[in-house]
Amino acid sequence: MTSSPPRSSADELIDWLLERGLEGAEQPEILEGYCVRLVEAGVPLMRFHAAQSAYHPTYGGTGFNWYRDEGGSVENYEHREEPPEQWVSSPLYEMLRTGAMELRERLRDQNEPSRFPFLNELHQKGATDYFASGLVLQKVDPGQRIALDQMPEGVLMSWTTDHPEGFAEQQLGLIRYTMPQLGLALKSASNRKLAEDLLKVYLGRDAGQRVLSGEIRRGSLQMIDAVIWNFDLEGFTGLSERLPGSDIIAMLNDYLAVAVEVVQGCGGNILKFMGDGLMAMFDVGESDEDARAALAAVAKLQDRMTELNAQRAAAGLPVSNYTLALHSGEILYGNIGAENRLDFTVIGPAVNQAARIAGMHRALDQRILISDDVARAAGDSGRDLVSLGRYMLRGVAEPKELFTLYQPTA
Repeated sequence: MTSSPPRSSADELIDWLLERGLEGAEQPEILEGYCVRLVEAGVPLMRFHAAQSAYHPTYGGTGFNWYRDEGGSVENYEHREEPPEQWVSSPLYEMLRTGAMELRERLRDQNEPSRFPFLNELHQKGATDYFASGLVLQKVDPGQRIALDQMPEGVLMSWTTDHPEGFAEQQLGLIRYTMPQLGLALKSASNRKLAEDLLKVYLGRDAGQRVLSGEIRRGSLQMIDAVIWNFDLEGFTGLSERLPGSDIIAMLNDYLAVAVEVVQGCGGNILKFMGDGLMAMFDVGESDEDARAALAAVAKLQDRMTELNAQRAAAGLPVSNYTLALHSGEILYGNIGAENRLDFTVIGPAVNQAARIAGMHRALDQRILISDDVARAAGDSGRDLVSLGRYMLRGVAEPKELFTLYQPTA
């Protein structure tokens, strides 16, 4: 019986990285484990840093920092007009600017301060050697200033040691030898995170997760009970005719941001934006739980919209009011559309009735309209609801009793 040849530290690290990539491990898990295994392989690592590009509406890159005595931490690089000076004067930025694949500075041999302020800080903390490298770098055009949130696709990394002799060439060889596999594992994690972030942002939290889990076939629908929540701004059309486009977009973003925060904070999911409004649903459990969550969101929205209008008025900005219509019932939730263009949305009589109720705001002179179905499901938690009477809605066979939320005057 023949025995397998002994495996090197590099082979073991490569196998581990490939396994994590195939399993879809997230970036922090990969990099934390990578640093621990480098130390176990004899690399005297004091600090490790990785900066990776990202696609997200609020940030364009992520950073991972690992210290021997502290472990790893993650930071996001938010979008900004100008890159911070700390980044522009860093070794990683110099690599990006020149297109260099590696940068090394032996801090223990320096008699004069480094041209990179950050390396002087590391030197003061006991660092003796700094090595940086990257994958898929793109040379920056002369004069162009690349912000942290505008990095080209790929990853920039640095390794720092406080060993008296610095890094040995064999240790740097291990780092270089395993970099392609590290890059593959990070690319796998990045692609997964990209899909999660974009689907969540453009489809909503629940729909995005469903699509990512494989619910992508046209016609795959699920019947669920939920409360439909239709939100619209009042007088927005008139404002859009009088205000500059940039002011309208800023205003719309302010109000929709509040509505989204309230819905998601109460357990609801945003289904779609429709001009100056949105449609959401509450499917948190049984019908009574859905109704209570939706009504809690109504009460919270009232407070938040009052606060927002006060802030905008104090800043001399135009303000708007809103309308809200709630109805509950069975809805079909899933993929609808053509083979090459799908929408993950809701259809059904309950959705149509919610739209009909929303059309009654002006006739009843009420901003908040709630169907009797929601009121019954809410039970005691709907005690602040006031009946507005029964009405025939277009396309609905039976009359519907409508309610509004009692709002005591201060």
